[in-house]
Amino acid sequence: MSDPIDKILDAVEAGESIIKNREILKLDYIPKTIQYRDPELEKVTQSLSPILKQSRPSNLLLYGEPGTGKTLVIKKVIKKIKEKVIKSNFPINVAYTNSKNETAIYGLIVSLGRQLGFSEKELPTTGLAISEVFKRILKKINEEKLNIIFVIDEIDHLAKQAQKTGNDILYQLTRANERLEQGSLTLVGISNDLTFRDYLDPRVISSLGEEEIVFTNYTPEQITTILKDRIKDAFIENSVEKPALDLCAGLAGGEHGDARRAIDLLLKAGEIADRRQLKKVTDKHVREAYENIEERAVKTALKAYPIHKKLIILAIIRSKNFSTGEIYLIYKNLCKAIGRDELSNRRITQMLSNIEEFGIISGRIVNQGSHGSTKKYELKITSEIIKKAFEESKDSSTLKDII
Repeated sequence: MSDPIDKILDAVEAGESIIKNREILKLDYIPKTIQYRDPELEKVTQSLSPILKQSRPSNLLLYGEPGTGKTLVIKKVIKKIKEKVIKSNFPINVAYTNSKNETAIYGLIVSLGRQLGFSEKELPTTGLAISEVFKRILKKINEEKLNIIFVIDEIDHLAKQAQKTGNDILYQLTRANERLEQGSLTLVGISNDLTFRDYLDPRVISSLGEEEIVFTNYTPEQITTILKDRIKDAFIENSVEKPALDLCAGLAGGEHGDARRAIDLLLKAGEIADRRQLKKVTDKHVREAYENIEERAVKTALKAYPIHKKLIILAIIRSKNFSTGEIYLIYKNLCKAIGRDELSNRRITQMLSNIEEFGIISGRIVNQGSHGSTKKYELKITSEIIKKAFEESKDSSTLKDII
């Protein structure tokens, strides 16, 4: 019997893989042609092009659902601007950060500074007030006559952080040019949340959204074309079956036209087939990849849940008739077991509805005759997945005796 490790390594060494270029299926890959986004490419380019004439572009906001090409379009335009800048002596810098990846506002502003060339000594990762960090950045822009385009992806996270902490960083960023005698700072915000303006200071809204571009959802047919374009360069010829392609497009397009999700699904399906040393990616591999991705997303959400939501879900696992009343009684006992104060029945009912919206549980109204009606809940995922997620969460030590 051959060694399974040798079998896999020999196949890799021999180049026996249906995936010939994984990079093309990675989320940060920028294709030569961005399908179905010519109008958006033109608008973004027109908006930022004044910087090549040594004029400050307007602040820009890009809206749209996840996977509609916002980040791809802005990165493509920025790449082209950088190529033009190399040929001139005009000092243009483009900085990019994703506010979802920064745990604090301080880190986001330091990220901007690092991309402008600040060393650890000049701009330490901790220890300064945010206002001081920003002051040093503006001083550098002014003294070196820099013209900065600062792209903040998922800017809605920054807006929510600023609202919670009372920080006025977005106001400072949008009004930075009033404090500059030379150079400029243009802000480009990218948001998946069309309602994120609700989190903004009224003073920020007009100056941040000087120009706005909305990205519409891709259709399943458009996603199919996008996938075909990636398959051509990423996979060996005829290795992805048509039903697999159609299913990828259908699953992603049927939600909200998320091309990024479709490409990731295709990659994961290809990897499943590749690991089994198969020559074709089938719809079965796509379904398996989809279930794996969904499970991973659910586990991520479960880990992040506040402790009372976790207690509610554990109460449902222990419940026998799954009624709201019984779930609440079990929840109260679990609170006592870990020494936590219980929330009101009304608040728990609200949390149950919220958990139901995410798809972890489902509820139905049951008529109990003369006793009225009650809502009963059932889990939509296995208790094993839930318990594993909670064991890996930050609350694991608190919950260890009741999981």
